[in-house]
Amino acid sequence: MAPKRKLSKSDGEGENLMEKLPKTKKSCTLGKNRSIPKEGVVENNNVFGQLLKIGGIILKAGERQNEIAVDGAIFQKKLHQALKKHPSQPQIGEEFISGLESHIENRDHFRNCLLPCIPTQSQEMSNAIHSYCESLIKLLLGIEILQPAVIRLLFEKLPEFFHESVGNDGLNLPRLIVNQLKWLDRIADSKDLVQKLMQMICVSPPSIQHDIITSLPEILEDSQHCEIARELSSLLKEKTELSVPILDALSSLNLDLGLLSEVRQSVMITVGAVKVEDLPVVVKFILRSIKATDATEVISDLRKKLDLDSCVSLPLIHVSQTKFRSQTRTSLSASQLCVNQDCVKLLFEVIKSAVKFQKTISEGWIKAIESVASASDHKVLDLIVLLVIYATNGKNKKQIERVLKNKIQSGCVREQLLRNAFRYYLMVMRDLFPAVLSLAEIFVHSADPCIVSFGCCMYKQAFTVFDSYCQQEIVGALVTHACGGNNIAVDVSLDMLIDLVSLHTSSIVPYAVFLKSILDYIDNLSPQQIRKLFQILSRLAFSQGHKSNHIQDDMHMVIRKQLSSTIPKYKRIGIIGAVTMVGSMAAKRSKENGQLLERVQLSKEQCRQIISLLELVCSCCGQVPQALALYYDELANLIQKGNLDSQILEWIENSVEKDFERDFVTDLLPVEDSAFLLPVKSLYSLEDDKSEGIIAINLLPLLSQSYLSKNVDEVAAKSHDKRVVSPLCLSPFFRLLRLCMAELNKGSLDDVDALLGCPLYLTNLEVVGKLDSLSKQEREFLCSLLFHALNWFREVVNAFCQQDDPEIKGKVLTRLQNITELQCLLEKCLAASPGYVPPLANFDSETPEGVPVINTIGATKKKSKGQKTPKPDNGKNGSADNSQLDENTEAHQPEAEISQPEKDSTEKEPETPLVPLQSYSAYFRELDLEVFSIIHSGLLTKSALDTEMHTKTHELVQIGPTQLLFLLDDLSRKLEHMLIPAAAKRAPFFKGKGSRNVGFSHLCQRSSQEVIEYAVELLKPLCNHMENMHNYFQALIAENHGVIDGPRVNIQEHHLMSSCYQRLLQVFHLLFAWSGFSQHENHSLLKSGLRVLAHRLKPGERDLPLEELLSQSFQYLLNFQHSIPNIYCALSLTQLLLVITEKYGTSQKSNEIASITKHFLCQSWLQPSGIRQKGTQFNDALHTLFCIYMEHTDNILKAIEDICSVGIPQLIQSSKDEYSSTYPTLTRQTFPVFFRVMMAQLESSAKSISAGKPSDSSEVQLEKLLRWNLAVRDFHILVNLVKYGRLFVETFLKLGMPLLDCSFKKHREDVQSLLKTLQLSTRQLHHICGHSKIHQDTGLTSHVPLLKKSLELFVYRVKAMLALNHCQEAFWVGVLKNRDLQGEEILSQASQASKMEEEISNLPTEEEEEGEDSENEDGMDIKDSDEDSSD
Repeated sequence: MAPKRKLSKSDGEGENLMEKLPKTKKSCTLGKNRSIPKEGVVENNNVFGQLLKIGGIILKAGERQNEIAVDGAIFQKKLHQALKKHPSQPQIGEEFISGLESHIENRDHFRNCLLPCIPTQSQEMSNAIHSYCESLIKLLLGIEILQPAVIRLLFEKLPEFFHESVGNDGLNLPRLIVNQLKWLDRIADSKDLVQKLMQMICVSPPSIQHDIITSLPEILEDSQHCEIARELSSLLKEKTELSVPILDALSSLNLDLGLLSEVRQSVMITVGAVKVEDLPVVVKFILRSIKATDATEVISDLRKKLDLDSCVSLPLIHVSQTKFRSQTRTSLSASQLCVNQDCVKLLFEVIKSAVKFQKTISEGWIKAIESVASASDHKVLDLIVLLVIYATNGKNKKQIERVLKNKIQSGCVREQLLRNAFRYYLMVMRDLFPAVLSLAEIFVHSADPCIVSFGCCMYKQAFTVFDSYCQQEIVGALVTHACGGNNIAVDVSLDMLIDLVSLHTSSIVPYAVFLKSILDYIDNLSPQQIRKLFQILSRLAFSQGHKSNHIQDDMHMVIRKQLSSTIPKYKRIGIIGAVTMVGSMAAKRSKENGQLLERVQLSKEQCRQIISLLELVCSCCGQVPQALALYYDELANLIQKGNLDSQILEWIENSVEKDFERDFVTDLLPVEDSAFLLPVKSLYSLEDDKSEGIIAINLLPLLSQSYLSKNVDEVAAKSHDKRVVSPLCLSPFFRLLRLCMAELNKGSLDDVDALLGCPLYLTNLEVVGKLDSLSKQEREFLCSLLFHALNWFREVVNAFCQQDDPEIKGKVLTRLQNITELQCLLEKCLAASPGYVPPLANFDSETPEGVPVINTIGATKKKSKGQKTPKPDNGKNGSADNSQLDENTEAHQPEAEISQPEKDSTEKEPETPLVPLQSYSAYFRELDLEVFSIIHSGLLTKSALDTEMHTKTHELVQIGPTQLLFLLDDLSRKLEHMLIPAAAKRAPFFKGKGSRNVGFSHLCQRSSQEVIEYAVELLKPLCNHMENMHNYFQALIAENHGVIDGPRVNIQEHHLMSSCYQRLLQVFHLLFAWSGFSQHENHSLLKSGLRVLAHRLKPGERDLPLEELLSQSFQYLLNFQHSIPNIYCALSLTQLLLVITEKYGTSQKSNEIASITKHFLCQSWLQPSGIRQKGTQFNDALHTLFCIYMEHTDNILKAIEDICSVGIPQLIQSSKDEYSSTYPTLTRQTFPVFFRVMMAQLESSAKSISAGKPSDSSEVQLEKLLRWNLAVRDFHILVNLVKYGRLFVETFLKLGMPLLDCSFKKHREDVQSLLKTLQLSTRQLHHICGHSKIHQDTGLTSHVPLLKKSLELFVYRVKAMLALNHCQEAFWVGVLKNRDLQGEEILSQASQASKMEEEISNLPTEEEEEGEDSENEDGMDIKDSDEDSSD
């Protein structure tokens, strides 16, 4: 007997259907039965009726269920005994079945036999009967002698109800018939039952097929599960429409692994053809049938065949296309879309359940997704499954974060995939909202811009498509980021809020109260972040469709409060807030709800409000020059955006022009010197002396007044009704003036072009050569004067750099030369003024704390690479101009004639220590990006200055190397600031908020995307300049017969050109290293940049694929290797080539990288003076180059051996100051660099040799032995580094000794040679340990204990290897004396040599005499006599 099975839910579903009948009909029937109690009883006088009556069952007619007077088991027992003991047995059974057959011919009777019996109404029997009783048919099926006949009878009756499965009573008789076969205690003939069931499935209608198939697990015994599974698997291939019930049944069957795999494979074939409604069941079966061994493989196959995008996106597209057609079709398509969405949601519920309760499933999904390498192969399914796992399994969160970050960085998971997920799988993504929010929060804190951008996209998409609850959560999360301390997260959150306010103004207005709360944390924000915050609030406050008076009131209160503060920090906040608010109030256009709206012209009342706000700012800042300068800068930035109403612009222009002319411009007249600290002299005029009405910038008198007023209680502050006129405001005021003019006059600056060439009131600059004769106040005054003059010229260059007039372009170039000249003078003045604090030039940040440290001792000698060479006068610039090589340069330029006398005068000047100006960058006005258009300049007309620095002659020149270097330095700093993430740089300790942005405030108002687009446009002229550098150094080498330090080399010119070359390479590197190129959206921009380089190599070719562009760009840059002047340029070129190769995604160019780095390592780097390059910076560059070579060479061990066996012996044999002839960079000074890198690479290379296994073939073992032999030989040469020596020994113990264990018998000689070589190295390590003890070298001593431990482990490990191979007798004990590095015995420890160690018997004789180490140094010998025993 089979064990009794419990009743399932499906039984109750079918057998309690009586309760589902209409209540009115049921009550009517019961009332009738109560009135005539004897009616409804079926009187059967045949054998069937008599035996049932004896057993205790009363048959009922109509709609009354059969009654039972005894328990079901008692009835079965009584009936079974009555049949068995009947005298006409076995005919009695046939008669019984015949009576049953005739009874159930009536549909009502048959229905009553299928429904559960009810207990009789007799009071006596009610307590003896269970409340639930089986049906009559079910009771008869439990009697073994009747079961086959009853089953046959049921299958015969079933076809009668194929077309009328549900009667008037609402009962499904076929389902009731099938339910009778469930959960039988025993099946007499299970094979026959299986056959009958399969036959019935083949001929039944779909609904009955579904019922039979889903009931199979509850009908059949476990022994029949495999047989029925094969039948169902075959049926599944024939009838895919039955996949749902078949898979539902198969998932409940108990199958062996082999059969389960077969069934799963057959199911997997049909996945692509399954309807979306059936997918959840199909996927559920596949996931339930997965075992740990094949989880990844099966899931990979499943994700390839699941095409959910067509199920969801195609109906959505169809709906959008048919929205203008008939309403009926549209409603049908929308209904189908809704069904598909529900099915897809159900599918992901199935996946969620699987990954939640089966660890192998979640790991399989993760590995399957990780294995997808191409972006085109990734599906939305992958992204959603990762989110499901993240939301379901807390233990996998870190792993999911890592996988997603790697996929985003590699460009495999793109933002478009995320957008599709939100668009087509809205219901699924809504359920995953907490996971989306959590991951977005993590991503925006990342240092990688690609990951940050993806996190922003998650926030934006969720806000766009989700409901108001989710929108509130998103705004709350962004506000939390904005109020947090993470500077990157603050910027990202504010940028996202700006986008949301622009794209979804109506949706975000209800959450304005959250955004206002950021004002409470405004003290922690940088100036740029404050601008963004006020931009968000002012857009909400003054948007056209949603005027928010409460936000306007709050902003007015905050701004007035901050402006009235006497603390500079809060006054700055008020100025920034007020100007930003004016920008929203007076905007010509505003972006609201994703649309750019043109605003109507401002009314008089609106103009009055805006002007009164600007006047309020002026009145609050008039007495504070720094605040007034900030106000000018902020207003200038606002005008530069080109979105300010013309009425406000005209008001600003009228007030600014008059004030600037009155405050800072004066007629060029003789000036009385007595009132000033230094004599006044007008300098740097570009106008003709004979021209009338020349004006000058009144710089020195204003500065002198501000200096003297410090000692007279701030005279200017006494008149509170007037503005303070300070030279601090000169440059910001001019910037405001020229931007206002340009905006009103469509870019023309004709009204102010006189300011480009007008002179400045300075002092005689010859005083720079007599700094010792000046007082401290005069020296500091001179420094301030030079700072203001430099900032004026910078702002003038900013203003006129984009003018098309050739004469103006020439003057701009001259001003650029003036800047480089003044910087050289300033370096000398700063060196003579320690402790001097320069005047501010950038006013939106805190005053820099402290002063740059000035080291005047040896400043000239310690000057770093790439630093500008001081040029005291104009002649040197002319020489530099002449050194610029270009095919179009005129051969008869007179610069060389001018430069020689100046050069001679320079040589006579005594050496003056200089101060590098890089540390003072915060005190210079910022150059605009547009300034770099000067790099495009060809031949221009410029003014040459006479000795009085006035116009004398006109000549044609190009931009010189000094000016080019100045521009490249600034461009390099800008690109580094914008394109390298802040987290990738080490921020100085105790730096204040926003200090990183000092000097970049204008640049930071642009996005990195805008900066990179502008930089790509500069690539063509940058290539021209780099080719000029290449030609210059090639010509220099040719002139000096291949020697770079020839007698005709101009050292200063060479240094200048080298610096330009290095800066050019650095600019290229910064541009192409931008991580944003990995985003798919920026691939076209990357191709544009690469196309410029590729066209330099092969002009004319267009539409090349990315791979070809990368290859040609790499080759173009590779051509520059032969003109590299120093190791710093070599490193920059190598790093640039590495960045290009990284874009491949593969290591295609590793050999080329290894070749060029080896070429640089084998090159002798000399200075123009003939002295070899050396020093800390040289060693650092050499270290990086050598590491790159080791990482990209195809055989690290062979490369190390080559240097060890060739380079190092050459160095040892050379004299003190010589070098290796093969590797000229290998000198006694650089040997530690080579040594450290080689030891580190040797240890890591040894780790890459896999441990030996007994299953390895002889060839594999021999190959590994050869690699270890090479590694040990290299180690023997480089053994003298204790730290890496221990690491190598540990690696050998872990990976090398297992190989020796299994290789000893087949390769005895190789093993013996390897161990002998290694033993010599371990002895040397022991001697180093002794040396460290004698000399008490703490640096070495700290490594000794761990090294000793490793050496002892090595001894015992070798002994164990010999024991494993039956060669214990080859291991013997000796005594080794402690020795120092020279091999001398350490006498103080000679008497203490008590520890014993193994020694190889056939070691050299002198070693045998000396014995082995007292510290258990090993000795072993594999004797020939031991050969037999080792086999």
